[in-house]
Amino acid sequence: MPTFDLIVVGGGVNGAGVARDAAGRGASVLLLEAADLASGTSSKSTKLVHGGLRYLEHGEFGLVREALGERETLWRIAPHIVRPMRFVLPVNKAMRAHWMLRAGLFLYDHIGGKRSLPGSAAISFDDHPAGEPLYAEIMSGFEYSDAWVDDARLVVLNAVDAARRGATVRTRAPVTAITREGELWQVTAGGEHYIARALVNAAGPGVDDLARLAGTAPKYSVRRVRGSHIVVPKLFDHDYAYIFQQPDTRICFAIPYEGQFTLIGTTDADHKGPLDKVEPDADEIRYLCDAVNRYFVKNITPADIVSTYAGVRALVDFGKDRPEAATRGYRLVLSAEDEGAPMLGIYGGKLTSYRHVAEEAVDLLATRLPALKGDHWTAGEALPGGDFPRDAAGLLVAELLAEYAFLDKAEATRLARAYGLDAVVWLGDAKSRADLGRDFGSGLSEAEVDYLREAEWAVTAEDVLWRRSKLGLHMDEGQQAALKEYMGG
Repeated sequence: MPTFDLIVVGGGVNGAGVARDAAGRGASVLLLEAADLASGTSSKSTKLVHGGLRYLEHGEFGLVREALGERETLWRIAPHIVRPMRFVLPVNKAMRAHWMLRAGLFLYDHIGGKRSLPGSAAISFDDHPAGEPLYAEIMSGFEYSDAWVDDARLVVLNAVDAARRGATVRTRAPVTAITREGELWQVTAGGEHYIARALVNAAGPGVDDLARLAGTAPKYSVRRVRGSHIVVPKLFDHDYAYIFQQPDTRICFAIPYEGQFTLIGTTDADHKGPLDKVEPDADEIRYLCDAVNRYFVKNITPADIVSTYAGVRALVDFGKDRPEAATRGYRLVLSAEDEGAPMLGIYGGKLTSYRHVAEEAVDLLATRLPALKGDHWTAGEALPGGDFPRDAAGLLVAELLAEYAFLDKAEATRLARAYGLDAVVWLGDAKSRADLGRDFGSGLSEAEVDYLREAEWAVTAEDVLWRRSKLGLHMDEGQQAALKEYMGG
């Protein structure tokens, strides 16, 4: 039985990021995930790469500065799945004053140093496209820049790159036993036994549970905070996203989503239930409907919702009263040298900062694990399919249309945004749709499904429809059932 240098437990964004970084520095790595990659919190985000404008209000200046720097990095290394987005913030005089918003946006524009995205600007809704869906009495606001990301594909592509650099990835492999025996870890997962010289606990909201399974006391208490989202038929016809202030001082986003929909989120509610099935409750759904109804002329009700999802964030608990005030920062805990084989726990964090978290975690491990060699590298190497200039995404779509004339523009755009240059790996020499095998609907072909099974660890129809893509929003029940039958589950 081989001994790995490192076992990473948790196939979310932090775990996949650590596996990628460590494999690229020469370590033999095993990544273990209990279900599917990104099946937990990492696919249930608001899908933004952002500094977090509202975190400035809680004094988290370092967190915002780091995240804004990472926004630039992620756009550079993953221009297919990360794209700039302009956000509109209406002024509501009953909440934060105009001068306060202006000051916050000025700081947001400058806190992270040199940027590639346009800065903020004051706007009047009389002559701005984002004004049309709003109530007439909402007269002015601001616009600023952040970025959108396909969160689940971010996780998967990190895992793909880790595997290409020699890592082993095992999904559907829940960890059932962990024992430290001197300078080695003995781990049982998915009915198999593994040995490693070091262990990373990247279990997200289950980080405390995994620490206890390993016989160690958690260093930090984790506050499990549920963030819920709803998806409705699109509420506006432009490409701007909205950030809406709420009477309870929180904010809510309304974001263009999958061409035909609007994504609305998120909430902050303490989560006391199990982690295996997390859903929005009725109060959260009503909250989100009310949040946008305060601004949009076209009101929505729960009956308009076509899809919902919720994820549990693992926030470091420092005793804040309100969930939204809990820090989005992270803490890394490395076990003492006299305890034997090292174990590193990742507590907290946010999607945007995952790469930096992983880099810092691997730096810590390198002090105890000789196999980890070399300098930082992940900020300079593109994720799979992303090795092209970040302003060339449109050219990639044009190239796909030219090379594969049977694709329409919407299909070519989806493939470019999901796979980047790697789309040609499975499109191959196809000259017609028939060359790609069976068509399951919405442009999903047998060739694509087979690629996702072979190269991206997709096992079920749900893996394909809701994580490797968002085609579950576009395919009818019959099409989804056919895919499920093809995949055997």
